Amino acid sequence: MGQIKIFGIHKVLHPIREKLSEILSECMFESFQFPKEKKAHRFIYIEEDSFFYFEGRTTKHTLIEISLFEGRSIESKKKLYQLLFEKLENQLKITPMDLEITLFETPLYNWGIRGKSADELSLNYNINV
Repeated sequence: MGQIKIFGIHKVLHPIREKLSEILSECMFESFQFPKEKKAHRFIYIEEDSFFYFEGRTTKHTLIEISLFEGRSIESKKKLYQLLFEKLENQLKITPMDLEITLFETPLYNWGIRGKSADELSLNYNINV
């Protein structure tokens, strides 16, 4: 399971949300072998006067938070970061300086989904990649 939150300035993020969602799905599939149909992306729009960021960042500054079951290798996580940095820069002109990615991993038993604890589910994908 993966839940992705994308934060950014409304007028910048809203027009690119569909392409960004597509890129996120591609990168999750390539790095984690994540099923393409498992898409839970939430765009959280921030007004420009309410978004403060570090010097050197621009209005394209984007934060991506991914909550997922624990189990992925360090190598697959680094692959995800690299794919996102490359594809978002090449396709949406969001530079690595304007992109922050955070993974929040939790044990299966810390997720309640489809009426039970996730550790009781039969998953149709592998989380140990």
